[in-house]
Amino acid sequence: MARRSEIATIYAAGLVQGVALITYPAAGTVFTSATGYGLSNTEYGAMFEPDAAMAVIASFLGAWLTSRFGAKRIYLLGLAANLVSMTLLVVSRFMIGNHAVAYGMLVVATTCLGLGFGCTVPALNTFAAAFFPEKVDKAILSLNALLGLGTALAPVFIALFSALGAWWLLPLCIVASLLILLMLSLPQPLNEGEQPQDTAKQSAGTKFPPRFWLFATFALIYGICETMSGNWGTLFMSKSLGASAFLASVALALFWGTVTAGRILFAFTGRWFPEPVTFRALPLVVAGAFVICACLPKNGTGYGLLAFGLSGLGCSALLPLTISFGQKELTSIGGSVAGGLIAFYQIGFGVAAFGVGPLQARAGLEMNTFYGGAAAIAMVMAILSFAVVRPEKQMVAQISNANT
Repeated sequence: MARRSEIATIYAAGLVQGVALITYPAAGTVFTSATGYGLSNTEYGAMFEPDAAMAVIASFLGAWLTSRFGAKRIYLLGLAANLVSMTLLVVSRFMIGNHAVAYGMLVVATTCLGLGFGCTVPALNTFAAAFFPEKVDKAILSLNALLGLGTALAPVFIALFSALGAWWLLPLCIVASLLILLMLSLPQPLNEGEQPQDTAKQSAGTKFPPRFWLFATFALIYGICETMSGNWGTLFMSKSLGASAFLASVALALFWGTVTAGRILFAFTGRWFPEPVTFRALPLVVAGAFVICACLPKNGTGYGLLAFGLSGLGCSALLPLTISFGQKELTSIGGSVAGGLIAFYQIGFGVAAFGVGPLQARAGLEMNTFYGGAAAIAMVMAILSFAVVRPEKQMVAQISNANT
């Protein structure tokens, strides 16, 4: 049984990881401003490609790496990679006058962030599930609620520190937090998420069953939808709707704030809102939010704030429930489920993070058009949700057959 100190450390790591993850999108106006880094939309989007690539690689290799080095070491590697990323981000501000050097440092920094995310988040989800085997759904939703709280705090802190003329204080604070986490984590056993070596090797080498690809497709589409709000929301608010940098940060904070609130809500209201019902309803909320964005006029900042808040509520429980449903059903590949699904989520992130900028530059499309397309993608996700969550009796039979 895990000690309270282990549980507290892992859940605190989820909070810090959330802040680190959204620091770059939260500072989007700094990166694209002429008085900041001066990046184009294409450069801004491309900056996240190595982030997504490294997260995908680390997530896919998670089971094999864990079998070789242990879950704790992979988790510590993720914290260390996040630490390097935030350090490089702080240092890059001194290179703003040299565009090539500053941009190069940002690319290396996001690469390290991707490695950190890909190592840390699957390990955190696996630890949480192992800490509370009787309440896997609630454990993972609670962990992701803290991760979501961190993502909500990042734009708030960026706005506050930017008002003081020192946005870089946020990554500096994260550096300090990661150092503390490393010192707290090193003496902890953190062996609840470990699999026996032969079982871990089997998981790492097992072919994914057909049902996994349905979960993976859902996670990929979800990644696209989340990124349309989480990465492009601030630029949509500022450049398409004419919002101030502060209001753009508020929109991002609202998105991640309602993501967090939704995860907390659905973690403790399962009696009234069963997880399968929630899972099938939320994609429709996301689609509705994107329809609002697609229809907004130039001065529709108020409705923009409403749309991003609604989008956050729609996104809130989808990824945690995808992981928990997958871990309960796909028992034959045990330790590979969380890493594999997060890898596909990151592929979706990469598609949306990089794809919008070049398409906008080449085709001259307005951001409203992209949100219209995202609404259609969210509707595909809504249809898929009925295939991912099957009737309880059918799922029990599937798990029983897999175990025999």
